[in-house]
Amino acid sequence: MLPPAPTDIDFPISIIAQALGHLAVRQGAHVRFAKTSRILAELAGGHADRTWEKRIRELVRPDVLILDDFAMRQLSAAHADDLYEPVSERQGRSLIITSNRAPSDWYPLFPNPVVAESLLDRLINTSHQVIMNGPSYRPNKRPKNPTDKPTKPSVK
Repeated sequence: MLPPAPTDIDFPISIIAQALGHLAVRQGAHVRFAKTSRILAELAGGHADRTWEKRIRELVRPDVLILDDFAMRQLSAAHADDLYEPVSERQGRSLIITSNRAPSDWYPLFPNPVVAESLLDRLINTSHQVIMNGPSYRPNKRPKNPTDKPTKPSVK
């Protein structure tokens, strides 16, 4: 399952992905939820301490893997290669991805077009996509502008 959200929505897409994961857990599935950036950092650490293959196995093992905030920024070649491995190993298994970009906007974020095509082909062409459009919920959560001075009642 692949629910991209090309724009912010009134209800945070991460919460929807978490709810789907919770439902899977209630049905007996093993689920892992993580920010994509965190997964990439873990895999980079695996290169440093020689536990990369073990960390890949940990990403392949869950019945459902949820990658939150996919395609937030341009990937390095190493990150793209690292991301390719669990996606290709999980082919045919449940993978939920949240993103604020449309899948068509993901390609330029990969430095190697061959890796991009292979990885994104696995994701996009074998998925159910849920596109959610609507106003952002974030403006309502922002603090008021700190440079705005409070208005004082005028005294006559």
